[in-house]
Amino acid sequence: MAYVSQADKKSLAPAIKAVLKKYSMKGSISIRNHSTLCVTIKSGALDFDTRDGYEDVNVYWIDQHYAGIQRAFLNELLDAMKGPKYFNNDDAQTDYFHRSHYTDITIGKWNKPYTYMPNSIPAELRADASKPAYIVAA
Repeated sequence: MAYVSQADKKSLAPAIKAVLKKYSMKGSISIRNHSTLCVTIKSGALDFDTRDGYEDVNVYWIDQHYAGIQRAFLNELLDAMKGPKYFNNDDAQTDYFHRSHYTDITIGKWNKPYTYMPNSIPAELRADASKPAYIVAA
């Protein structure tokens, strides 16, 4: 039976945060129903073309639905979420599901959309040229 505890989340969090930092993304880590480790991507430098500002990522079809740096980011994030103790002994044919925990990646939320924040403003137009500038969609 899938189970993920707060202690498991705490042990997986440094690797997840390292991936988020590597790709200049901001996100939150949570647990749903004691069985699913969830990461919500709130904002970042990667352009995810979400229609409504949010999107549920199908973790089984990342390679087919995403390309380029978005694919690399999501695959690396998924590997960090699984961690070294992850196992999956599912057998759908006999209706037997046994894994360490489920994973769920969401880009934005229905009530707080994902914010694409590229550092594309020229240095001469920034208020403080030494700091990165972000564009927040209204």
